[in-house]
Amino acid sequence: MDTRINKQIRAAELRVIGAEGENFGVITLAEALAHADAAGLDLIEISPNAVPPVAKIMEFGKYQYEQEKKRKEIKAKSHTTETKSVQVKIGTGENDMMLKAKRAAEWLGEGHRVKVDLFLWGRYKYMEFAFLKDRLERFLKIIPAEYKLSDPITKSPKGLSTVIERAGAKK
Repeated sequence: MDTRINKQIRAAELRVIGAEGENFGVITLAEALAHADAAGLDLIEISPNAVPPVAKIMEFGKYQYEQEKKRKEIKAKSHTTETKSVQVKIGTGENDMMLKAKRAAEWLGEGHRVKVDLFLWGRYKYMEFAFLKDRLERFLKIIPAEYKLSDPITKSPKGLSTVIERAGAKK
């Protein structure tokens, strides 16, 4: 981001805001530079796309500091969601399923999406779809968190899979 200051500004007329927040209105570039010089500060173009462009009289270092602070604040507020994955098999024991369900609930609590796979290998791939779907739904029922299915239960190359996300998630 290259902010134009002082003599780098190309516009003939600017809407100028003074160092104390006073409004000088629309004035020529020469007048604006004279005001900035008199105050011993820089003329910074803060909104180059406005008509006429908006400039502010202030110290350039202070302006850069404020912009960096705003950028960091925005970055801190943004949260990226990942799609985590949980894999269960036909023969997965009850205790293991409880642990995996608890882990899935933690991820949902953090705001992540969770892909749940019922992994099938060998002869298990040819079992009745309704039975396999019921097995996956049984696992979903033991997840101790509020969630909604974002993708329906479908056949995948490895078996059956679905994606769930937190019920209160807003997009």
